[in-house]
Amino acid sequence: MAERELQKNEFAVLAALERDPRASQRELARRTGLSVGTVNAAAKTLEASGLTANGSPTDRGRTALAPYRVENAVIMAAGMSTRFAPISYEKPKGLLRVRGEVLVERQIEQLREAGIADITVVVGYKKEYFFYLEEKYGVSIVVNNEYASRNNNSSLMAVRDRLGSTYVCSSDDYFTENPFDPYQWKACYSAAFQEGPTREWCLDIGSGDRIKGVTIGGADAWYMIGHAYFDRAFSQRFVEILEAEYDLPQTADKLWEELYVDHIRELDMVVRRFAPGVIYEFDSLDELREFDPLFLENVDSEVFDNIVDVLGCTKTEIRDVYPLKQGLTNLSCHFRTDGGEFVYRHPGVGTEQLIDRSAEVAALNLAKKMGIDDTFIYEDPQKGWKISHFIPNARQLDPHDDAQLARAMAVAREIHSWDVSVERSFDFFEEGLRYDALLREHGPVDVPGYEEMLAKARRLREFAAGDEALRCLTHNDFFYLNFLFDAEDRLALIDWEYAGMADYANDFGTFTVCCELDEVEALAALRHYFGREPTFEEMRHNFAFVALAGWCWYVWSLVKEAEGDFVGEWLYIYYDYARKYMDKVLRWYDTEAMISEE
Repeated sequence: MAERELQKNEFAVLAALERDPRASQRELARRTGLSVGTVNAAAKTLEASGLTANGSPTDRGRTALAPYRVENAVIMAAGMSTRFAPISYEKPKGLLRVRGEVLVERQIEQLREAGIADITVVVGYKKEYFFYLEEKYGVSIVVNNEYASRNNNSSLMAVRDRLGSTYVCSSDDYFTENPFDPYQWKACYSAAFQEGPTREWCLDIGSGDRIKGVTIGGADAWYMIGHAYFDRAFSQRFVEILEAEYDLPQTADKLWEELYVDHIRELDMVVRRFAPGVIYEFDSLDELREFDPLFLENVDSEVFDNIVDVLGCTKTEIRDVYPLKQGLTNLSCHFRTDGGEFVYRHPGVGTEQLIDRSAEVAALNLAKKMGIDDTFIYEDPQKGWKISHFIPNARQLDPHDDAQLARAMAVAREIHSWDVSVERSFDFFEEGLRYDALLREHGPVDVPGYEEMLAKARRLREFAAGDEALRCLTHNDFFYLNFLFDAEDRLALIDWEYAGMADYANDFGTFTVCCELDEVEALAALRHYFGREPTFEEMRHNFAFVALAGWCWYVWSLVKEAEGDFVGEWLYIYYDYARKYMDKVLRWYDTEAMISEE
């Protein structure tokens, strides 16, 4: 005789008894979230149906549970966890040790304790740090190569063939109690209750606990936190949606949860409520320290060791840590100690091939001595990490405001007037050739027009090198993001990574390109720089460096993209300035050459 389908309350009690046949009805009520009376009624029905005997599941009971068995688990561990800077610069967040246990290891052990041995860990950022888990726990490792350019939907895409009756987890969650069960009634998302206002994803819950809607922010609501469970029906439909929408431009930045919300009417998922204090998601270092006060004292972090050594503080003093807007080259975070507010800069991957850190240190010390960058404290000349003072409520230069444009050009003129020198030289064309060599290490360069632009850059540099021009210290990353003004309008020109002895026009070239000045604004900048109308030769020379700067950073962008970084719109901006001004300035030089020949 075929078994009838279990009712929800019967399933809950039967599954709880399978896990602990000795549980009392009061304990069953606590585990299932049902009232003692409901547990008692379900227990009687199970006994009468022959699914339990003397409070324990029978063979028939275990057969009835079989369709609800969880097959496997997927733990997503591919992300960079930028909000957890600076520790995430060194290792993935899921590998942090909290209350004496590594986060992802604790989660794997809890899954195995629940009888779930088929576990896949999806990795991306610093993926090699997770490889040991294969040998230690017998998990499967799947690499998500799109982790840097897409949100976590790419991790589920990478394991879509493994989604069935599946727990979907994040490697950096901490569960004070084991939240996993060998059996699940249907697809569900974990939730906790928030009294008062919250910015979390709040749930609109309908009959049968089905999730009807999700809003970001709310009050006195159940909100999404922790892991989810996909039953087979949910997995099948979700994968269909994921595959159909994966290549749409708007999908790349979406969490998988956003795809679920977009199709919430066709994806049946219920809420699974947890008591306060069971599930923890640490969104900041300060949150983690509140949970584990000894975390920083015990953390194996070179970053915090560096801070302690340079500032002479203790690890327990370090607080208010959060990431700052990241540049194209480096990663930076804010932190505070009893001595003030600071910035820790961590060098980006591959920058050791692009930047001479000892030369940068020399330029920074010089800039500090000359009073143009009082923020600098210390930089390691070998590894490239740096500590600086943080400027609260700093504002950046607006290059499209004529008064501020004039001030920027006055700074350039002041730097160029210093009677100083550093050992490093900086030539846009030579620097571009260095990037060109790095680019070719990744294979043939088949970008249309690339070789032609390289030839034009070579000719333009030959023309410009023949001009009589001042050679001096130049910043070479001279643009609005590196101008910081404090509340008293004092200026700091930061980030001297590329500084060196060069043609004075380098800084005008960089400024024009990176501030995206149009030709009218660029000519105004030249007038401010010279304090008069520039001559034709001065204009031609400076615009030659606009083209060379655009070309140099364009090749740099191609190198970064080849290395797997995402440069974004800057690649086109650099290319466009090189294309636009290279032909124009070459015509100016060619015209003069023709007149000279005549």
